[in-house]
Amino acid sequence: MPCALCGDIIPTEVARCPACGAWARRRDFRAVGVAVFMLLGFNAFIALGSGISLLRMARPLRGATHDTYDPGATDRALAPYSDVFLICSIMAAVTGLLYLGWLWRAYRQSPGPHRHHRAWVVLGWLCPIVNLWLPPRLVYEVWVNSGRYRTAERQAAGLVVAAWWTCVLLGVLLARVFTAGSVETLAEARFDVHVGVAAAAFQALAAALCMASVFQITRLQVARGT
Repeated sequence: MPCALCGDIIPTEVARCPACGAWARRRDFRAVGVAVFMLLGFNAFIALGSGISLLRMARPLRGATHDTYDPGATDRALAPYSDVFLICSIMAAVTGLLYLGWLWRAYRQSPGPHRHHRAWVVLGWLCPIVNLWLPPRLVYEVWVNSGRYRTAERQAAGLVVAAWWTCVLLGVLLARVFTAGSVETLAEARFDVHVGVAAAAFQALAAALCMASVFQITRLQVARGT
């Protein structure tokens, strides 16, 4: 198989790359990180496309009046976007499963001490209430423990993680508000479209920020193993 770091062909019975000396475990971890990174990019692309398409829907509503507004036509036009958000949720769930596998290995490979048991890497996403605040703490802990950071760099990493998690929560919340929204009146339709645009924007930004954290953590941990 080719080495994930240098591209040299490595025999299956060899534990380290003969060219760069990378361990097989680190190669596998980097491959998982690249897969998560690409899936997150695809999620961001779909969300961004949905937001841009919804912005086009907002243009005719700006020029509409209460006399010319057609609730039925607007409802039919917005119905596919509810399906798009459902598809985005399914894609996010699939990406999340691979992300949990990557985070589990990253947490195990990062030097301690760790504030939480490794089981919380999975349980932290499943337990109600706890899943509102624990996942970003775990990601931040893995990130700063994977490299040697100054105080300013730790704060920057914390801002990225906090922004990512805020966008995740807002994206999920606004997507649900959009799918449950009403278009009976022109004002409600305009509000629903704006909520949909905001939901798509937050989801795309959340995926992009998560890509940044996955890239940095993977890079730092692979560099430590070479």
